[in-house]
Amino acid sequence: MEEHKVLLRTEGVFKQFNGVTVLEDVNLEVAYGEVHALMGENGAGKSTIIKIITGVYDRDAGEIFVDGAPVDIRNRQDARAHGISVIYQELSLIPALSVTENIFLGQEIARGGLMARKEMREKVRALIKKYEFEIDPDAVVDTLGMAQRQMVEILKALSMDAKLIIMDEPTSSLSASESEKLFDTIDGLRKKGAGILYVSHRLDEVYRLSDRLTVMRDGRIVAVLGRDEINAKTVTTLMIGHEPREVRARTGEKRFEDNCLEVKNLAYGKLLKDVSFTAYGGEILGIGGLVGSGRTELIRCIYGAARQTSGEILFNGKPVSKLIGKNIRMGFGLVPEDRRVEGFIPVQSMEKNIAIASHDRLSRFGFMNARLEARWAEDAIKNYDIRPKNKEMPVANLSGGNQQKVVLGRWLSRDPKLLLLDEPTVGVDVGVKADLYDFMRKLAQNGAIIIMVSSDLFELTHISDRILVMYGGRFFEEFSHENVSQTSVLLAASGEHTEEGRAL
Repeated sequence: MEEHKVLLRTEGVFKQFNGVTVLEDVNLEVAYGEVHALMGENGAGKSTIIKIITGVYDRDAGEIFVDGAPVDIRNRQDARAHGISVIYQELSLIPALSVTENIFLGQEIARGGLMARKEMREKVRALIKKYEFEIDPDAVVDTLGMAQRQMVEILKALSMDAKLIIMDEPTSSLSASESEKLFDTIDGLRKKGAGILYVSHRLDEVYRLSDRLTVMRDGRIVAVLGRDEINAKTVTTLMIGHEPREVRARTGEKRFEDNCLEVKNLAYGKLLKDVSFTAYGGEILGIGGLVGSGRTELIRCIYGAARQTSGEILFNGKPVSKLIGKNIRMGFGLVPEDRRVEGFIPVQSMEKNIAIASHDRLSRFGFMNARLEARWAEDAIKNYDIRPKNKEMPVANLSGGNQQKVVLGRWLSRDPKLLLLDEPTVGVDVGVKADLYDFMRKLAQNGAIIIMVSSDLFELTHISDRILVMYGGRFFEEFSHENVSQTSVLLAASGEHTEEGRAL
């Protein structure tokens, strides 16, 4: 990499939570005009060092330097004053407001007691022109695609004179074409001299974008790699501390026909049309399709979180209840697409979140048994390797992968007969992914039905015993595990029949 002036440097940063060390001797450096990637398993310390750099957390020891001078960042205002902005996975925009209104939200320009709307709009126009963005300053955010919304967040950072932009999993909600637009934007920012700290679990993105890659493990930096040193095996081995085990392909597992889900002619508004399929215990049934094809709506109808317009859902020959509580007692479980919104209660402890679906098993005479609840959570934390092993810790303080283990552990603890998974490994690192796949396979081997919605084509084609692909609210094509490729699934999801699949 061409030498650039160092923008940000941390030296010896150390942090503990409740006596547990989460960062130790972290020395991180980002230069002007550099895209510096940051990777590591969930719980490696990536989010913690970002929150220290941006003033969300105080460091216990160590120094932060900006442009070579030591700085004391205690809150987000301090970070902004030093030219540091962060864009999280969950965008902070208000959909009903325009691009300009969002960019100046909380820092509006006023003249004579009135907002200077024309002046703010012209400033936004100037930024758009400077960075060659394709966006209208008057557009309402709700009408924009996800890639353009990311651009609004970036403009918001640039409007505050950001020199360093931290991007945390910025493509998690983007399509492939939207991601490419974002990558072009990042390339443009780099050429203009901005520093980018890019956090991602996706190695292809890191290789496409980064000048350097820092790998973290267990709260420490274990390597800083140049572009030519970045490859899948090296990075994965550094992240998990050993060579990765291969994903085991499915090879005709036993079918438990006494555990059966039947969906007949299901419709849900304009989103689902005449959907029919059967799933059996012992199999992982993958559901593919593009965003908007009806996958999530199907899962929610089966679980009882959405009411179908017409059609039948039968579980072991009996109609499925419209009440979620009854379905849970029948053996249903759901890991939702957005774990942060629907999957857990952030301020509650791991213990409370794990036990929340099992009050029927943990209560006596209508009151929760504290001893049973504690033991239930401790067993789940141990069995599913949730870290740190502190049942009192709020789930909001866990890494994304461990949050997902809490959500999954809630259901696995109940030995469900039907587990519905909607994008189960989004934002999850390679080590946790392997754990989740193992949990899923063991549950299926014990006779459970696993239905997994996934946009990850590798995951879909390697983990599923059978794949149904949706297009336009219907099942379009079916693939067996032995006769599928990522290309064929993608073609079917786009409405093109393939030689490998069976038209539905």
